[in-house]
Amino acid sequence: MIFQRALRRELASAAGATFTVLFSILLTWMLIGILGKAAGGKVASADVMSLMLFSSLMQLPTILILTGFISVLMVVTRSYKESEMVVWFASGLSLSRWIAPVLSFGLPLVVAIGALSLYGTPWAQQKSDAYVARFEKREDLQKVTPGQFRESAGSNRIFFVEGVSGEKNVVQNVFVNTVDANGSAVVVVAKEGVINTDATGSRFLVLKEGRRYQGIPTQSDFQTMEFEQYIMRVESRQQELGADLGVRAMSTMALIEANNRFTMAELVWRVSAPLIALLLILLAIPLGFVNPRAGSSANLIVALLIFFSYSNLTKVLEASVKQGRLSFGMAWWPLHLLALLAVVALFAWRLNVNHRYHPLVLLASFKRARCAGKQSKADTK
Repeated sequence: MIFQRALRRELASAAGATFTVLFSILLTWMLIGILGKAAGGKVASADVMSLMLFSSLMQLPTILILTGFISVLMVVTRSYKESEMVVWFASGLSLSRWIAPVLSFGLPLVVAIGALSLYGTPWAQQKSDAYVARFEKREDLQKVTPGQFRESAGSNRIFFVEGVSGEKNVVQNVFVNTVDANGSAVVVVAKEGVINTDATGSRFLVLKEGRRYQGIPTQSDFQTMEFEQYIMRVESRQQELGADLGVRAMSTMALIEANNRFTMAELVWRVSAPLIALLLILLAIPLGFVNPRAGSSANLIVALLIFFSYSNLTKVLEASVKQGRLSFGMAWWPLHLLALLAVVALFAWRLNVNHRYHPLVLLASFKRARCAGKQSKADTK
């Protein structure tokens, strides 16, 4: 019990440090991407923090899988590096005795990953898509970023505003270039612009104190006029945010009820996430062996390669289901069965104490070599 409590504390400490590093990298990467979209006028600046929250929630299962895998691997590797495993094996205890305390640490992570994968991630994806869709359905002038030219949704109008006042929907120093049905260019510049809605719900762009130019200068049909108020009708793009936000935003029950190759492909990943977490946590126990004379970085590199290979193979199966080459029933379990067999085989190898490459044999050989070296130096002196 003392060993198990100490091991759980060490695993929790390693998990906290690993999660902090991985989550910090994730937040930095997401912040750069979302701020770039906001600067480019693809999302609203006011929605940046909400989109950050939703994106973090969507990536959290992957971060937790890596956290559990790396934490167990680091703790086991440290035990080998500091020769604690020599005492463990010499006491007649096997590596399989690590399974229970490691699972007591890892199972809550697996449950959290399952809940996020099946319920949390789809909800976050749905909210994120809804925020982006809502921004795309706003009127053209509302989406303009001050200091940038922006094309309208109909590709026949270009807006530019110099600044935004404190009031909502009010912009200053407006430039609007419109191409009408006859191909003639109409340029309107105004000191201020605002979108108003009448009693029927129709929307109008009201420009104040400006000029309107139509046609080509020096031509006979060129027209110019000054105005105190100029009203342009704005096509309302407000619609109900559709339910078709993609399979990634669908709830798990909705995926099961839809039962097509696209929904089943998404379900392959959602079911696989907690299984990957569980199998990698178990795999980290026998994989954590390291020669005390060597560095421990090689183990971490191998662990990352295993994680990315496992995830990419799962994505390959997901793509196979999406393309109709495999059914859901034949796609979700074979890879995890192979991973389980690999865990069992690696445990069997580590538990075979008579094998020449067993950790205990290698550690004993290392100890004998060190003692022989010290004795040789003593005899030389």
